[in-house]
Amino acid sequence: MIKEDCLFCKIANGVIPANALYEDDVVKVIFDLGPASKGHVLILPKQHFDNIYSLDDDTAAHIFQVAVKVANAIKDTLEPLGINVVQNNGEAAGQTVFHFHMHIIPRYQGDTVNVGWVPGSITPEQIAELKETIAKGIKA
Repeated sequence: MIKEDCLFCKIANGVIPANALYEDDVVKVIFDLGPASKGHVLILPKQHFDNIYSLDDDTAAHIFQVAVKVANAIKDTLEPLGINVVQNNGEAAGQTVFHFHMHIIPRYQGDTVNVGWVPGSITPEQIAELKETIAKGIKA
């Protein structure tokens, strides 16, 4: 399904032109217009999915396969020191466009990219409780 009022649906399907790095039947990879670093791209599925929660298995697998190809191409050509693969779901997680998309962000010495958190702590008992609770919700 393509959502008529979705900016990323329009970009992914060629209604709005974009500088595509890669395209196939399932996705379009475009350069981010507000890049975190040189070579920052977005992987957009051509079908509309609001977020990771609505992705089907085949599309999810394909997106990650494309992420590996693109990350390797960026690594081999731009020679960053590392790469972040970032995907946000919901406003609290930083999602601003509600069409699933994945960021591939090359990292360079002295860049201003900030993807991180202050590590917390957890006990083995808390892990066991979380494991039991979350595992009940995993669908085959």
